[in-house]
Amino acid sequence: MDWTKLLDTRLLGAEEREPSEDRPHSAQDYDRLVFSAPFRRLANKTQVHPLYADDHLHHRLIHSIETSSVGRSLGLQVGHWLESEGRIAGGARHIVSGVVQAAAIAHDIGNPPFGHSGESAIGDWFASGFKEGGAIFDGLSSEERSELENFEGNAQGFRLLTRLEMYRNAGGMQLSYATLGAFSKYPTLCATSKAKKDQAEKAGEAVYKGLKKYGLFRSEYSIFEQVAGRLGLIEGGIVEGRKWWRRHPLVLLVEAADDICYNIIDLEDAVNAGDLPAEQVKALLAEVFGGTSRQFDEANEEIAYYRARAIGSAIPACVEAFKSHYDAIMVGEFSGALVDQSAQAVAFGEIEKAANKQIFTAPRKTRLEVAGRAILHRVLDGLLPVLKALQEKKWNQDELPDHLRQIVSATQIDLRDVRDEYSALQALADYVSGMTDRYAVKVDRILSGRID
Repeated sequence: MDWTKLLDTRLLGAEEREPSEDRPHSAQDYDRLVFSAPFRRLANKTQVHPLYADDHLHHRLIHSIETSSVGRSLGLQVGHWLESEGRIAGGARHIVSGVVQAAAIAHDIGNPPFGHSGESAIGDWFASGFKEGGAIFDGLSSEERSELENFEGNAQGFRLLTRLEMYRNAGGMQLSYATLGAFSKYPTLCATSKAKKDQAEKAGEAVYKGLKKYGLFRSEYSIFEQVAGRLGLIEGGIVEGRKWWRRHPLVLLVEAADDICYNIIDLEDAVNAGDLPAEQVKALLAEVFGGTSRQFDEANEEIAYYRARAIGSAIPACVEAFKSHYDAIMVGEFSGALVDQSAQAVAFGEIEKAANKQIFTAPRKTRLEVAGRAILHRVLDGLLPVLKALQEKKWNQDELPDHLRQIVSATQIDLRDVRDEYSALQALADYVSGMTDRYAVKVDRILSGRID
């Protein structure tokens, strides 16, 4: 891959627009994302602990800001190295860091309420509907069904950025090609991902990292095809007539920033939530940066110090991993995570074990995830009659019965693009995945007739 193409900052849907001298397009990307409604809603979306009252625990918005900060640092250091090696032009390190920062601030923008359990809840609801069949569920192809049954926040994020937000159906937020490429961790369709994973399993091989999940809905496939063409991304192959691509090199920096932040910050939150003892967290973080003999008067300050030192140690370690694997990265053959290939890989492995065993299974978290699942299913059940009626009325909203129009008005579900069964169920997924935790609770109460 060629950095001249990989750092293409022309805008999707507005290629003719030139950047101003004092505001590059990567900075505009970042600003548009920060001021957008989907980003603002992340303030009330679960990071790990659903509906938690403690103001010190992280939600998705704070996590995204922190990830973008680490991403900027990674981008500057890698960009500086690329400049020193003559691989990019002088000063282009600021484009690298700006693109990574913008992509990192957006990396969770498509995630639904109630964290990853919300993702599963939405997919399971659709799977149940397709299993029962009838009416609107019978009008989709197997490829379309697979997308909804395996609902994926990464694909929803790309849909938000390129279609739904701001310039609807005209480039969306009209972000730069470079930022969209760095955002796209899984540049493939759901059916392609499944086929390649099945193929790898039968062969006893590891699947390519960019195929482990999917990041594109069928409805946005052509948009990404355009993005990939502008950036010169390597085509990985074709499955049933659909391409998949090797990942943009800067995806690895966005992913590393996310890995660093959630692994380390989850430990700090676990202390505040009472899920892990401070001494255990200190021991885990000390393995990342080497520990300290410094004494502290206040426990929270001590944990914050350990967190900061761990992040400060992990950043250069991931930069070195990027440099070590540079050749494989640039031909699309690197299939790991920089954290896993860094000098701190063992330490991060221990953190992940502790999180899986003690944080993600905490009783209160589990109870609220069960509640969140029930809430989302009731909301989806409550809105389904609207879509069934639309199907009967040939997608003419003006012919909806009055009581269903009231539901549309009360919930503010956006039905502008509904024209067939696939777009109708996508509109439902758009609506529910865009909810905050608290708004989901509110709509559930409205649809269930439980108004305070």
